[in-house]
Amino acid sequence: MPYTIKQAAELMNLTPVTLRYYDKQGLLPYMERKESGYRMFSDGDIAMLRVIECLKKSGMSIKDIRQFSEWVLMGDDSLQERYKMFLERKKAVEAQMADLQKTLDFINHKCWYYETAIEAGTEKIHFKEQSDKLPCE
Repeated sequence: MPYTIKQAAELMNLTPVTLRYYDKQGLLPYMERKESGYRMFSDGDIAMLRVIECLKKSGMSIKDIRQFSEWVLMGDDSLQERYKMFLERKKAVEAQMADLQKTLDFINHKCWYYETAIEAGTEKIHFKEQSDKLPCE
């Protein structure tokens, strides 16, 4: 089913400006246009937009996403390159997740710290040797 730029934007929760930008950057290699010049998005284009959004969220640059789009056009000849790219993205996302887990662990600790301090009516329960110096972190 073909989608107008407005429909595709709504479906992907993006703006038409973003979709035009992606097209101008060569990220949508199979997108077709009507004789009038209007962009028409196919189900394949929507699938490619999902890949683009995933790659962007992983921290990949537009330049590297364009390279991926070029590899898609090459078909089977670029399978190895695309696989390697996704392995690299996987590694990058795993590193991001590990960093976020450390942040979450710290936040959970602070939630526990303040919850127990509130229950006790003082944060002094967390101070080393009951002094008013540094809390035990």
